Amino acid sequence: MTTTQICIMGTIILYLCFVIFTGVMIGRRSKKSAEGFYLGGRGIGPLVTAMSAEASDMSSYLLMGIPGLAYLSGVADASWTAIGLAAGTYLNFLLVAKRLRRYSVKLDAITIPSFISKRYGEKRPVIMCISALIILIFFVPYVASGLAAIGKLFNSLFGWDYMTAVIIGAIVIISYTSIGGFSAVATMDLIQSVIMTVALAIIVVFGIVQAGGMDAVLNHARALPGFLAFTETYNVSANSAEPYGLIRIVSMMAWGLGYFGMPHILVRFMAIRDENELQLSRRIASVWVVISMGVAVFIGIVGHAVSAAGRIPFLEGSATETVIVRLSDLLSGYGIFPAIVAGCILAGILAATMSTADSQLLAAASAFSENLVQDVFGVKLTERQTMLIARLTVVVIAVIALFLAADPDSNVFQIVSFAWAGFGATFGPAILCALFWKRSNRQGIMAGLVAGGAMIFIWKFLVKPLGGIWNIYELLPAFLVACVVIAAVSLATQKPDGEIEKIFDEMRAG
Repeated sequence: MTTTQICIMGTIILYLCFVIFTGVMIGRRSKKSAEGFYLGGRGIGPLVTAMSAEASDMSSYLLMGIPGLAYLSGVADASWTAIGLAAGTYLNFLLVAKRLRRYSVKLDAITIPSFISKRYGEKRPVIMCISALIILIFFVPYVASGLAAIGKLFNSLFGWDYMTAVIIGAIVIISYTSIGGFSAVATMDLIQSVIMTVALAIIVVFGIVQAGGMDAVLNHARALPGFLAFTETYNVSANSAEPYGLIRIVSMMAWGLGYFGMPHILVRFMAIRDENELQLSRRIASVWVVISMGVAVFIGIVGHAVSAAGRIPFLEGSATETVIVRLSDLLSGYGIFPAIVAGCILAGILAATMSTADSQLLAAASAFSENLVQDVFGVKLTERQTMLIARLTVVVIAVIALFLAADPDSNVFQIVSFAWAGFGATFGPAILCALFWKRSNRQGIMAGLVAGGAMIFIWKFLVKPLGGIWNIYELLPAFLVACVVIAAVSLATQKPDGEIEKIFDEMRAG
């Protein structure tokens, strides 16, 4: 192992040790209750709320997916996706956050399934069961994709055995998540978002220098047909521009709809200490997401110019997602200190992956231990038993995800895309109707959850392969179908009883 690799590995190991130590220390001070474990005792501040929500959302897509898209085909794909995600972030904070915080406190709900169930006054926990199963179906493979990304990172950097790297990543995430719960996860997400931001800033500056300056970067991008256009995309094999039509634009922007249904993001709103602080959280989150994704797109442009300058090889296919890794490797060749900086950048990729996996792991654990074990199956547990089951569930779900991550050839971002669509099309319409439509009822929500989930599979595997106008990201049609089904079934069945409508009116009036 070279001196450079030792510096990079040492930096990453120090980061992992810091993560474990910080998580354990926070866990020792956390409130020892289910609300403390899953919501941090509803005492999270506005900065942690904002940055935790964004860090748990972005995952390695920010540092690998978006730059890779921009490198491969220009700004169109990456930018329209980023615009959709930025709009979704802002609207989620603006429309959903305050009402969900207020409503969940009123109903004493600490998970998304329990909120939806209590909102509609369920006597038998059918919605609770469906919601918990949806979370487990989509989150377990989602966590597995994060572990797979960690395995691929260490395998490509140091030649480590893939499964060994996956196991190490799982142990680190399990340690601070199972001990510290939500408080540890949220605080670590804040720290990891800072590391991600620093990584983006350093790599874009370094890349510009390696490409020969800003003029060289822009001149190279302009020379590639369609590379800088929003209505065209660059075809590398033909070295020509291709039209980027309205259907593709709408399909990429549809990613923003997913925010309304992400359980690991929505619980951040429920956990803030004061609903009036959500305005500050919205501003922080919106500014950060716009800047960070804009920089991520620009890194793809810069990376292509660095390849043209002969500093890194030209990347093709899925290898384009490693552009930041390649730039970091180039940086590490300039000496010990640059190698340490490169280690920090690679720790940023690791941070991006871990900040999503820990939140998803906690959400999946809450769905099983709180909603299925206690609410659906009616198992009565003491506070101490609840905490024990919660921690054991984190471990068990992580182990299942570890086995699902055993295939090193799995496509991480296809899994992420599918799971994002699954949550957006099921919980998104349900949450919006629960918060804004008094006439929606239990039967409508139940039907919408099932219809949205079913349409994700139908569109993904039966309709989308037809191509042409049907080649739309499955989230959009499934989201619309779920909304229509909720409306139709709610209007065709009996309206909610007076007590449910009374609570709704109180929440709407503030």
